[in-house]
Amino acid sequence: MKQNKTRLVGERITFTVNGAKLLDDVNFEIEDGSFTGLIGPNGCGKTTLLKTVYRYYRPDRGAVYLDGDDIHRLRPKLAAQKMAALPQENTIVFDFPVMEMVMMARFAKSKFLKTGGGEDTAVCENSLKRLGLYEMRDRNFLSLSGGEKQRALLASVLAQETKFIILDEPANHLDIGQQILIMDAVKRLEETTVFASIHDLNLAARCCDNILAMKAGRIIASGPPEKVLTPALIRELFQVDARIDRDPETSRLHIRYVGHAGG
Repeated sequence: MKQNKTRLVGERITFTVNGAKLLDDVNFEIEDGSFTGLIGPNGCGKTTLLKTVYRYYRPDRGAVYLDGDDIHRLRPKLAAQKMAALPQENTIVFDFPVMEMVMMARFAKSKFLKTGGGEDTAVCENSLKRLGLYEMRDRNFLSLSGGEKQRALLASVLAQETKFIILDEPANHLDIGQQILIMDAVKRLEETTVFASIHDLNLAARCCDNILAMKAGRIIASGPPEKVLTPALIRELFQVDARIDRDPETSRLHIRYVGHAGG
């Protein structure tokens, strides 16, 4: 039997901007090979926490350890070899062909800034196939729809071939079919640890092995979906009354929203 191994650890992470404490003494652990979801209301600190994990922010206090290494002490190329991230914001303005854009993700694996060999091409083509974009590999990125762009960006993350992936609301604003396509593609990755903020609680219940719940810059609950996704916690986080049962097809939790709880 495979023994659980802690892959990512956050210790007493605090981050303040203009006097506002966005992260307040945050502690968490993520097991190797798990799919861990991060949930919470808008403005609770989910994106800020993920940005400290993928090195966009440096915390005022505390540290994040990946495989025992302080991530903020790693050289950039080594960090890119160990961890890939898909931010919530899409800031790409250069209109590269999709295949060329995905190929750029291979720089962390290459020597002397050279990519484009047979192995690189095969990895990128396989990433596009996983996300149903292979036929669009010669299309320019800016010509794609919103959902297609998100899938192309995720293909770049997969092509980086890291064992740890961070996703910030990867399925937000996508239709149901594209949400499931993206999340299932990530879920099927072998020997990969995933840490993702997820807006849709039913999607979190469907995909996640464990869930961290945030409120006002703190982790207030953690554990498997059955432990965390309770009517009481949903009411506390989102001021919504909910009923929870199990989907007869998947045996996963299914959440029904009854109405606003007020308060």
